[in-house]
Amino acid sequence: MVERVFVHIGLPKTATSYLQTILWSSRDALRSRGVVVPGEERRDHLWASRTVREDHHQDRAPERHRTAWSRICAELAETPGTGLLSHEFFAAASAKQAGAMVAALPTDDVHVVVTAREPLGLFTASWQESLKNGSTTPMADYARGESRRSTAIWNWRTLDLRLVLERWSRAVPPERIHVVVLDPEAPRDDVWHRFAGVVGFPPDGIDLSASFPNTSMGVVEAETLRRVNGSLEGFGSAFDRGVWIRTFLADERLVPRGGERFWPEPDQVDDCRQRAEAAIDHLGSAPYDVVGDVEHLRVPTDLEPRRSTTSVTDSEVAGVAVDLVATLMGDVRRLRRAASRRPTRPRWRSWLGRLRRR
Repeated sequence: MVERVFVHIGLPKTATSYLQTILWSSRDALRSRGVVVPGEERRDHLWASRTVREDHHQDRAPERHRTAWSRICAELAETPGTGLLSHEFFAAASAKQAGAMVAALPTDDVHVVVTAREPLGLFTASWQESLKNGSTTPMADYARGESRRSTAIWNWRTLDLRLVLERWSRAVPPERIHVVVLDPEAPRDDVWHRFAGVVGFPPDGIDLSASFPNTSMGVVEAETLRRVNGSLEGFGSAFDRGVWIRTFLADERLVPRGGERFWPEPDQVDDCRQRAEAAIDHLGSAPYDVVGDVEHLRVPTDLEPRRSTTSVTDSEVAGVAVDLVATLMGDVRRLRRAASRRPTRPRWRSWLGRLRRR
């Protein structure tokens, strides 16, 4: 049985993909250092979060999804060392759900790790992430409140550090909640070294080459994706969103274009500032273990000029869309040529059809 468990709950868009890529690609090395990342694959922690958050879609999910949480708990109960779970969707859990999760773990020594950044950059990045997950919500309408549902991810329920800490501190005492504040000026591996320090293992000698930056789109590219999402049919599954919208269309086709950076609307910027101040005040009200400088949680007073998403014109979107169609034509041609050179393999239409049905 593990002696202790660390649960990394996000926040979303706070180097979570970077950390999780390192953890899952280095499981054997970590186990040799006494750290157990339970599960058979990275998505087990996502599926476990759905069970913890009582997502009703789990009732109809494949058995592998539905059993992820029980399999994780069983592995932790059978393995010595320190357990480590990581998924940003745990941040959306209610206080009651967080308490039930902690109670189900096979040790009383449970710690929570929260990675955090200033809310304006977080807000902007999370809107883009929502688009990569198929959303059609304009940024001016995005996250105009806090959802009461633990299945709702892309709003202030998971993005507001104070709200997340208030819920989770009812399940784990503040002195066992570690808030790792991201330093925007630090090298990329800084968060890895501080994360390892919290969990308690030497970070050196771990291969970081598998990690990758989660790069942003430009303002016109993001608006183009939002409009494309509104016209897509039959891409509602997690597989379709992950493979076709997020990876194929956004990360591989739109992100490489670069583009102009942008801010949300002025009242949304003000909201981010107020939430930052409230989070800093809350951290000072209880004995949280803060790793880093809380000043990095403040929204800067002076912001560089950037465009608003509402300034994007139809002609700008059309320009990106035309270039995108030309790129996709090249993709299809290469795929068909490759299929014609492999006559014994399924033709490209059948191959795509099988992917969609997974």
